[in-house]
Amino acid sequence: MSTVEGADPPVLEARGIVKRFGHVEALRGADFAVHRGEVVALIGDNGAGKSTLIKVLSGAQPHDEGEILIGGRPERFSSPVDARRAGVETVYQDLAVADDLSVAANLYLGREIMLGGLGGLLGLLDKRAMRRGAAEALEQLGVRIPRVTTPIAMLSGGQRQSVAVARAVIWATSVVILDEPTAALGVVQTQRVLEVVDRARDAGMSVVLVSHNMPQVLEIADRVEVMRLGRRTARFRAADATTDDLVAAMTGALVTEPEDADLR
Repeated sequence: MSTVEGADPPVLEARGIVKRFGHVEALRGADFAVHRGEVVALIGDNGAGKSTLIKVLSGAQPHDEGEILIGGRPERFSSPVDARRAGVETVYQDLAVADDLSVAANLYLGREIMLGGLGGLLGLLDKRAMRRGAAEALEQLGVRIPRVTTPIAMLSGGQRQSVAVARAVIWATSVVILDEPTAALGVVQTQRVLEVVDRARDAGMSVVLVSHNMPQVLEIADRVEVMRLGRRTARFRAADATTDDLVAAMTGALVTEPEDADLR
């Protein structure tokens, strides 16, 4: 994606990504970009390649050709750990939360704070610091839960999803990727998750939203990038697009992929 001369490079960018599974080419030169402080929706019909692209961008699968850039610098992800080190956090539909642990413990899972002095040497956790940090972070993002000591298993679906999104936002330094974050939620729960996304954007975080919900995409996203047959075929400013536009682009009835368009 081209940008205006002198403008900052995208926070996360994919250029010409190719991914093959044997003789099947799932990605055929796919491009994608998200800038600082914007929500970009990635949409496409089943088999369009968006799930594969997300796995490549999150380090879950290596790509065969093309390049990934973080802040304009080329990166190569061999695993999700590499992506996280580059500041890319991903929330999949299965959430990957630990039901038996508290909200605070889930937020700090794998990044636990240790006690200083002898406590640190003994491998003791600073639970008070983690509870305090979790409460502050959730309050900033507007996540409403009973207490940070509440086990994840006791939360509603929307609360669990909000905690998973919040964890990604807290630790990401570049971008948060959300894979169908509201697919199994009701109206009220969905709205609460979208409010967390809104607050993350307001705080300057970049968010990639994968969704089949066209009205939701137009409500929450700043831009929409459409995939079809393994590559990006259209880009829209959400404020200028309609559901019919998105469906037409997904089915191939409309292609809007100008070479030098700046759609921020």
